[in-house]
Amino acid sequence: MAQNLYIAASEEMSGKSLIVLGFMELLTRHVRRIGFFRPIVRNDKEEDSHIRLISNKFKLPFEYSSMYGITNKEAFEYIQSGEMESIFTRILAKYKQLEPQCDFIVIEGTDFRGQLVSFEFDMNARIANNLGAPILAVINGFNKNSSQIADAIQMVRGTLRSESCAQIGTVVNRAAEQEVEKIDKILSRYSKDGEISFVLPEKPVLQNITIRQTAKALGAKQVYGNEDSLNFDVQDLKIAAMSVDQVLKIITSGSLVITPGDRSDIIVGLLMAQIADTYPNIAGILLTGGQALNPQISKLLDGINQLPLSILSVDSDTYETALAVSNIRPALAPENERRLTTALSHFESNVNIDILGKKLKITRSKVITPIMFEYELFERARADRKHIVLPESGDERILRAAEILLKRNVVDITLLGNENEINKKAESLQIQLAGANIIDPHNNDRIHEYADEYFKLRKHKGITMEQAYELMYDVSYFGTMMVHKGHADGMVSGAANTTAHTIRPAFEFVKTKPGVSIVSSSFLMCFSDRVLVYADCAVNPNPDAAQLADIAISSAETAINFGIEPRIAMLSYSTGESGKGEEVEKVRKATHIAREQRPDLKIEGPIQYDAAIEPSVAQQKMPGSDVAGKATVFIFPDLNTGNNTYKAVQRAANAVAIGPILQGLNKPVNDLSRGCTIKDIVNTVVITAIQAQGGN
Repeated sequence: MAQNLYIAASEEMSGKSLIVLGFMELLTRHVRRIGFFRPIVRNDKEEDSHIRLISNKFKLPFEYSSMYGITNKEAFEYIQSGEMESIFTRILAKYKQLEPQCDFIVIEGTDFRGQLVSFEFDMNARIANNLGAPILAVINGFNKNSSQIADAIQMVRGTLRSESCAQIGTVVNRAAEQEVEKIDKILSRYSKDGEISFVLPEKPVLQNITIRQTAKALGAKQVYGNEDSLNFDVQDLKIAAMSVDQVLKIITSGSLVITPGDRSDIIVGLLMAQIADTYPNIAGILLTGGQALNPQISKLLDGINQLPLSILSVDSDTYETALAVSNIRPALAPENERRLTTALSHFESNVNIDILGKKLKITRSKVITPIMFEYELFERARADRKHIVLPESGDERILRAAEILLKRNVVDITLLGNENEINKKAESLQIQLAGANIIDPHNNDRIHEYADEYFKLRKHKGITMEQAYELMYDVSYFGTMMVHKGHADGMVSGAANTTAHTIRPAFEFVKTKPGVSIVSSSFLMCFSDRVLVYADCAVNPNPDAAQLADIAISSAETAINFGIEPRIAMLSYSTGESGKGEEVEKVRKATHIAREQRPDLKIEGPIQYDAAIEPSVAQQKMPGSDVAGKATVFIFPDLNTGNNTYKAVQRAANAVAIGPILQGLNKPVNDLSRGCTIKDIVNTVVITAIQAQGGN
C-alpha cells in the first residue's frame, strides 16, 4: 500500500497549488514512484490544469484519466439524488487502480469553484477518510490578521475532528509579512507533537496573471510575439484610448495595455517606448474590437527583430475585455518555468525540507532516478556555495539560467558584459538578476592585473603586452583568468562561443592537474534507475593507449566526486582475450597502464558494452569479473564511438545526459553545446560548482 497525503484548502484562493508543487518536489528527491490524484475535477471536457501542471512538471507516467475520480457535475448529481456514498465509492475505485503503481501519492482536494462550495471542506475530509489519507490543511492568510487566522485554524481543526480525520498538520499561506511571527506562535499552540506546521508569506509575483493565461481565458489570438513573451507577467492593467502622449504617461513596467485595434498611433507609440531606454517595458498589448492590424503596422512589426512583446487580439469591446481580464485567476502552468522556479524557491525559503521529510516519514528509495540525482547535485552545490562566472551574458538562455540559479540559491554568479545592456535586456525579458555580480572587462581595474599575469605566463610563446591586453578584453579569456586568479571558482561557457574558444584559455594557463597528461570529458548519464559515466565523448578524437588510461582514471575520479562507485569498463568490439587487431590491442594496453597506475580501481578491458552492463551476458562472456555486468564508468576507444553512443543512448533510453564535464584541469572550466537548453546550462553550472568543491 502506498503512503499518501491529502492536501485540502479551507477556502478559495489559498495558493494550494503552490503547497502541492512544493510537496511533489520534496517527494521526487526521495521517492521513485510518485503518484498524483484529484478526487474531483471541474469537468471532463478539458484537462484539469492542476493535473496537467503536476504531470508535466514531474513527468508522471500515468494516463490523465487515471489521476482523477469523478467530475464536479457527477458529484452534484449524486448529491441531488441522495447517493452521497456513491461519490466516495467511485473515487476510491479509481484511486485503488492508481495505488499499486506508486510508492507515495499526493492527493489534491477541490478548488471551491462550482456547485459544491458550501460544504466542500467537509466533503474533502470525508474523501480523505475513505482513501485512508492524513490531511494537510491549507489556510488562506491573505488580508487576514493573526486573530482571524487563529479562528480559521480552530474551525478547520474542529471540522476534521468531527469527521474523525487524521490531521497531519496545518499550513498558512499568503500571510502578511508582519503577521508571520504571530501566526507561527498560534500554530505552535494548536499543533500537536509531530504535526507539520509552517507559514508562507504572500509572494505578490505569484498572484500575477501571464499573457498566456490572458490569451487562453479570452480566446485571444496572438498576432505578434514569440512563445517566451506569452510567459510575461501582467503586473498592471492599463486602458489606452486617449492621445499617445497621455498613454505614454500612464504605462508602467509589466503593464498589459488594452486599446482598440484601429488605434495605430497608440500601437506605434507603445512599440517605440518598448525599444527606448527611457520608458518602462510593458508586458503586452491587447487589441479589442476584432479589427485586423493595419497592413502598414504589420509591415513595421515584420521589420523589428527580436522585440520581446506579445500583441493579442480579441473580438470583444474594450470595457468587456478589461472586465474579463480583471476576473482571470492567477495559476501556475508547466509552460512557465520561471514562475515554477519562483514558486519552488518561495516554498524552500520558508519550509525546512529536511524536517518536513522526517515528519512525513518518507521512505527513501534505493533506486536513484534522474530527478533525485539532480536534486542531490543542487543540495551539494548549495551546501558549499561557489562563485561561477558566465561570460556569455548576451545570450538569453544564459540570463534565464542565471535567474534560476540565483532564485534557487545554489551558486554566486558573475556575468561578463556591459552592465546597462545586460540589465536592459533582462528587464525587457522580465528576468530578475538580483544578486548577480556584473563585470565589464572594458571598464574594470582588474584588466591590468590580468593582462600582466597573462603576459608573464605566455611571453615565452612570443605574446606581447599589447596582445595580452587585447586577449583579456575577450570575455572567455577574462573569465578564465578570474578562475585562474581565484576571483571565481569556475567558469561555464560555450552557449554562443565555440568549444575551442571556450577551452583554449584554460589549456593556455589553467593547465592540467599534477599527474594528468590530457584534458578529457565525461557525461553523467541519468537513467530511470541509475547514473553512469561515459567518456570521452566530446574532446579527444583518437587517444592512444596512455591517453585512454588517463581518461579512465580521470573519469573514475569524476564518478567518485559525484557519489558513483567506479567500476570501469574499457570498451572494445571484443571481450577478454578473444579479439585481435590494432584497436583491441590499444584498449588492452590502456587497461594494463590504468591498472598499474591505479591498482585500487576496478578496471576491466577490453570488454563489449553488453558484457559490461548486462549481468546475464557478463556471466557468459566474463564470469567472475568485478566489473562485467555492473560497470558504472564506460570508456570509449575514440571520440566517434563515444559521441554517437551517448547521443543514441540518450534518445533511445530517454536518459538525461549531464555534460560534457571537462576533466583533468587544475580548476573547473566547462563547455556548453551551442544548442544547449536552459536546463543544460543550470546543470552544468551546478556540476562546475561541485567540481570546485572537490578540487575538480
